[in-house]
Amino acid sequence: MSTNHKTPAVTDARLARARHLLVDLDGTLVRQQEAIAGAAELLKHFEGRYAIVSNNSTHTAPGLAQRLRRLGLRVPAERIVLAGELAVRQLVSEQPGARVMMVASPALQRYARSLGCDLVQSGADFVLLALDMQFSHARLALAVNELLRGAQLVASNADATHPGPHGRVVPETGALLAAVVAASGVRPLRVTGKPAPLLFEEGLRCLGARAEDTVVVGDNPLTDAEGAGRLGMACVLVGQAPGAVAPSVAGLFASSGPAQPVEETAQYRLSESTSKVWRSVRTEVS
Repeated sequence: MSTNHKTPAVTDARLARARHLLVDLDGTLVRQQEAIAGAAELLKHFEGRYAIVSNNSTHTAPGLAQRLRRLGLRVPAERIVLAGELAVRQLVSEQPGARVMMVASPALQRYARSLGCDLVQSGADFVLLALDMQFSHARLALAVNELLRGAQLVASNADATHPGPHGRVVPETGALLAAVVAASGVRPLRVTGKPAPLLFEEGLRCLGARAEDTVVVGDNPLTDAEGAGRLGMACVLVGQAPGAVAPSVAGLFASSGPAQPVEETAQYRLSESTSKVWRSVRTEVS
């Protein structure tokens, strides 16, 4: 186990003791097309001892690795665990030959086809919902009517939003899930992403790590902190959410200057309707 001594020491005792990290992506390392201050330093400090564990459901690991490289973050694709890819792999493994309607990005649909998934526009056994940037009333209607016909619903993740640049938020799969559930009355059979344990367990597996030796670094108490707690892992929160210890990962290092006060923002406040779906989904699939 080696540490790059050019990187300043971490100030949080949990990180100082950690043998491995599971690191969130959006809001922790990046905001859309920009790296967050301290992201490169955190990854360098724990080089070879971390995995990214993200509810991202638009990218594949190789595609995301290329995107991160352009932002100055060199992360091996094999150390990236994504909710979208994992939801596809789980469905293909458990339901071989199933007919699947995907409401998802083109990249995730190509990934599903590469695994032999039978993608259809009607007569589906399952509707797999991920973050579809082209989501529309027409796509909502297709998915809802497949569910009313008898298809089962699987979702990659239930986040309502993730942080964007300049304090803005980016609507996430959970917002689409709220619309689908409201229109169909059908709740998901499974939600793959955090805070469910599967992503964390896959991250531990790819590192060969134990939960008790691993710390989760994230920005969302509803997914990162809650999911870590379910597996007995410590969690260090950054950003503006309740419980954050620093405004960004840069604040986890000794040379980052005096600590700045952390102010809560609305990035993780859910609308009443979305909150009801979120809570009921988390209760039913937990």
